[in-house]
Amino acid sequence: MNESRWLSGGPTPLNRCHDVALLDLDGVVYLLGEPIKGAPEAIAGLRDCGVAPFFVTNNASRSASEVAELLTGRGVMAATEEVVTSAQAAAKLLRERLPADAAVMVVGSAALAAEVQAVGLSPIWPAESTAVSAVVQGFGPAVGWEQLAEAAIAVRDGAFWVATNPDKTMPSLRGELPGNGTMVAAVATAAGRLPDAVAGKPGPAMFRQAAQRHRDAKPIVVGDRWDTDIAGARAAGMPGLLVLSGSNDASDVLQIPPEGRPQYLAAGIAGLADAHPEVALDGNVVGCRGWRADVTDGSLHLSGTGDPMDALRALAERAWRWMDDTAEVVSDVRADGGGAAQALDHLGLGG
Repeated sequence: MNESRWLSGGPTPLNRCHDVALLDLDGVVYLLGEPIKGAPEAIAGLRDCGVAPFFVTNNASRSASEVAELLTGRGVMAATEEVVTSAQAAAKLLRERLPADAAVMVVGSAALAAEVQAVGLSPIWPAESTAVSAVVQGFGPAVGWEQLAEAAIAVRDGAFWVATNPDKTMPSLRGELPGNGTMVAAVATAAGRLPDAVAGKPGPAMFRQAAQRHRDAKPIVVGDRWDTDIAGARAAGMPGLLVLSGSNDASDVLQIPPEGRPQYLAAGIAGLADAHPEVALDGNVVGCRGWRADVTDGSLHLSGTGDPMDALRALAERAWRWMDDTAEVVSDVRADGGGAAQALDHLGLGG
């Protein structure tokens, strides 16, 4: 078994190790439009100890100023320059590729068109007949068949194609709804190819652009999805903290492939103020403080007592190492003792 560890730890709180926190929004700062309990206080605490927060979102339908206003109105102080959107990232990618004033077909919101114009390009809408150099596609509630059809024609005719993000779904009070990735897939099916570039997570562009706004940055990424937030952090070469306050739960954590594994785990954003314990390796057994995790007869076993998050750290490290060694996912988790049973119930892994 490889002696290197996936999870990191040490005696110093994360907010003393990093001077920039790149924060996902939905599932980290708020959930379905409402602040997550403790998030506003945690972000204020970051500022108090000298950590600069940046709000990094795959949502391309709002401008940075609109996002900042939305956050401030919900008790999370945010300035426009602290917001980084996939629309901004997409516009910068296009400007690096195209000459000034090049025509770019915008399939998405007015906020996306404004970002394209802000970098010196000429946004046009799908109904216009002007020849285009590129297509940029982001979520917009008014996007329909006609826009998707015109985008497919332009892409098939050779236009450079940038998607703001690949998110297949977006959360709502009525459950998951089609996201930009779903509409990108429709264009890809009609055009017979995939986008030339994806600006948002899990690509590294947004994280790198955000970090560049702070001199000599030592950033950490905080997200609730391993497949976008943490995979994007890894792509950008930055450490990631995966929180359980949004999309991914403890059972998801145990099945994360290498490209999406975080260096740190926490219940929520307040975990940035904590020192994260190291996991210890003892042969095939992984320990974390008072917990021990191992795989026996194909089942993941937990024993010990202590903080349930430390139990998850031990379980995750052991499950990932098992996946690496066997190419199999451990789906059965068992408790050895009453303390372990309580921890698994707390994590939603019981029964």
